[in-house]
Amino acid sequence: MTDDELIRKNKRTGLIVLVVLFVMVGLSFASVPLYNLFCRTTGFGGTTQVATQLPDKSEIIDRVITIRFDANKARDLPWDFKPEIVSMKVKLGERGFANFISRNKSDQAVTGMAIYNVTPLKVGKYFHKIQCFCFDQQTLQANQSVNMPVLFFVDPKMNEDKSMDDVKTITLSYSFFKAESKKLDKAVDDYYEDKPLTY
Repeated sequence: MTDDELIRKNKRTGLIVLVVLFVMVGLSFASVPLYNLFCRTTGFGGTTQVATQLPDKSEIIDRVITIRFDANKARDLPWDFKPEIVSMKVKLGERGFANFISRNKSDQAVTGMAIYNVTPLKVGKYFHKIQCFCFDQQTLQANQSVNMPVLFFVDPKMNEDKSMDDVKTITLSYSFFKAESKKLDKAVDDYYEDKPLTY
């Protein structure tokens, strides 16, 4: 092999290495948004869907699902946080409405933020929320109590998915954390990495 051929070969190898490096750097920056899009699209990790309207009444299916409501909070958040009711039954495609009650037990304003998921995790792609307080900061004044509504439906298409035949109950779980806290940051990171939440 001549010197010219060796130089061309080294340049080509160097160019390939640079292209691979740029692609890897680009993918590292795109990985979080792509993962979030993947979760929202597939319901992976219990990620629910967001809808702007309910299905048409003609789409409602007689199959009934029990929806359980679960409320948790971090120890350093001085709030009471609980669902108004612990469960309800809805037909597929039917509007569901739940109310969570939060009360600030401290003598000063406190801001919190909730993250959520549904279990079993596989139903995330069929659970649609129309209105929700999650991922928005909520500020409660001293001793203030507020209602936090959730409007949702379970997609009638779930009835066509044979892997959902065993689903009789769905649990919608919310976990509140103090806003701008390390616990919240960790919980959000764990949420997107599909890890169990710690309080």
